[in-house]
Amino acid sequence: MNAVLDVFTVLAEPRRRGILDVLRRGEASVTDLVERLDASQPAVSKHLRVLRESGMVEVRPHGKQRLYRLDDDALRDLDEWLAPYRLRWATALSRLDGHLAATRARDATRARETPNDPTKEPHHDDQHPARHRRP
Repeated sequence: MNAVLDVFTVLAEPRRRGILDVLRRGEASVTDLVERLDASQPAVSKHLRVLRESGMVEVRPHGKQRLYRLDDDALRDLDEWLAPYRLRWATALSRLDGHLAATRARDATRARETPNDPTKEPHHDDQHPARHRRP
């Protein structure tokens, strides 16, 4: 559980999430990240250090540059922790989908059973004459 808490602590910073979003698409240098995130080089470097220390990002030398990339293993703990919540939402959304399908089917059946007379206005409960009578 500590690894998950550490992940949440690291991801609490919006700039770090932004860096991860860029790295999700592939490797990037500090210069690339600075340009894409419209952030200062010192700020990006600081956040990369935290991401590296947490194990979420790996770095490799490439000529004079250092290229950063995601380390998927670090996010696996978070993914495993989130799995039961995803299942809970999937189950709830599936029930909602079933309810909506049943409602649509019921409405379609009612529409077929009700004669369509364009000369008559639709009847709504709030238009019922008994509700508008004075005592």
